[in-house]
Amino acid sequence: MHALLELTIISTFHIMSRIKIKSALISVFHKDGIDAIAKKLHELGIQIISTGGTQRFIENLDIPVTPVEELTSYPSILDGRVKTLHPKVFGGILARREADHLGQLEQYAIPEIDLVIVDLYPFEKTVASTDDEATIIEKIDIGGISLIRAAAKNYKDVVIVPSVDEYDYLLQLLEEKAGSTDIEDRKRLARKSFAVSSNYDVAIHNYFNRSLGETAFKVSHDQGQVLRYGENPHQSATFYGDLEGMFQQLHGKALSYNNLVDVDAGVSFMREFADGDPTFIVIKHTNACGVATRSNIFDAWKAALACDDISAFGGILVSNKTIDKQTAEDINSRFYEILIAPDFDDDALEVLKSKKTRRILKIGAYNVQPKSYRSLLNGVIEQDADLQMESAEQFNQVTKKAPDTAVLDDLEYANKCVKHVKSNTIVLVKDKQMIGMGCGQTSRVDACKQAIDKAKQFGFDLTGAVMASDAFFPFPDCVELAHNAGIVAVVQPGGSKNDQLSIDYCNENELAMVTTGVRHFRH
Repeated sequence: MHALLELTIISTFHIMSRIKIKSALISVFHKDGIDAIAKKLHELGIQIISTGGTQRFIENLDIPVTPVEELTSYPSILDGRVKTLHPKVFGGILARREADHLGQLEQYAIPEIDLVIVDLYPFEKTVASTDDEATIIEKIDIGGISLIRAAAKNYKDVVIVPSVDEYDYLLQLLEEKAGSTDIEDRKRLARKSFAVSSNYDVAIHNYFNRSLGETAFKVSHDQGQVLRYGENPHQSATFYGDLEGMFQQLHGKALSYNNLVDVDAGVSFMREFADGDPTFIVIKHTNACGVATRSNIFDAWKAALACDDISAFGGILVSNKTIDKQTAEDINSRFYEILIAPDFDDDALEVLKSKKTRRILKIGAYNVQPKSYRSLLNGVIEQDADLQMESAEQFNQVTKKAPDTAVLDDLEYANKCVKHVKSNTIVLVKDKQMIGMGCGQTSRVDACKQAIDKAKQFGFDLTGAVMASDAFFPFPDCVELAHNAGIVAVVQPGGSKNDQLSIDYCNENELAMVTTGVRHFRH
């Protein structure tokens, strides 16, 4: 008996929440698919109200349509900027279907509007296709976004279709429910609508921020790229962003969560060398295990690989120059996940495509965001991205011994590397090759020992090498370890109250030390 009563209540609720569409306002940019919808609406006896190009499109289908101007008694004005912004449009959308509001509609001769179909001006595509500000500003939709928000707010009584992406869903509803909708249908579309609205506003915000040299983080939970899984197979993941704005994927599988994290690390790192001499970087678990610069890209690749050819297995490879066939053939003999370069010779690409799953990305721009974001605790933290890099001219010599030109070049190189390796970190460089690094250690001494041991493991002679640290030395222990290994110069931020202890050790042992005044922690 109770089950029957419950079923009766549920059935009654669905009947009460089901609303028959009697009139529809259509104002869209994308017309593809509107023909089928308009024909179905006409078949169901639903009045169609429209404006501008959409009105003419429907009229050309020989389907009756009521112009908005006929409803409002006002023409489209200001070059089409004002068409639907009128009480006779928004009153019919926002009115609750109850006695008081319906009475006001009757008093002012405002028709009810039960379905609103909108597709906004393509603002983001316009930004991507032109730098003309006047053209971009004209593509900021005012009437459309207002219609979406109004109809979504009144979802209990009105159906809102906020973009071309929902045309098929609407057509399915019209066919399956003969022009009626349930509250679940309308609420689902309202949720979609506010996602469209928020994404649109953020895109505009981003444009203005970029024009002022700033940025913003864009998230639309309805327009993300769902990944196979997250950091681990039991975690789901979605990427929100525009990969096509940075890369052209020439070959291989879709990028995974871990791929994207490593690619981000590689792109951020290579940004330091993007316009310089041929440079190769090998990334493994967001850290560089190989970095080298040479006179040609093949030699740069071989030198980067030599830094740690064990860790390079399954890594992310990044080049700042075109990949030629010789380099491609050598790379192709190794197992790697992703290869990124600004271009590939045709014969090189043919070689690289012989391995079906490996991803090949042609990078168009090193678009490192000026802001960085991380979820933590019960919120998100925002900070300025670390985009600063000190040149050798900005170094402060703090020891009696000055580094010669070649050593100074290596110190500058090491400082670029240490910025992109996880803290605590020590990086060793010789002849523009990262020959050792210690990363992610809880002790700077351990990081120094790890860097020295790794260099020796791969057969490097540390005599004449330089050392970079991502933070100051509160004690001279690391400097002493470096000196005993054959290192001749050190670059570090400085700033410890005990800086002088390390400086004194360098002076006593004829090491050169420079400070940058800038710390590059990477947590």
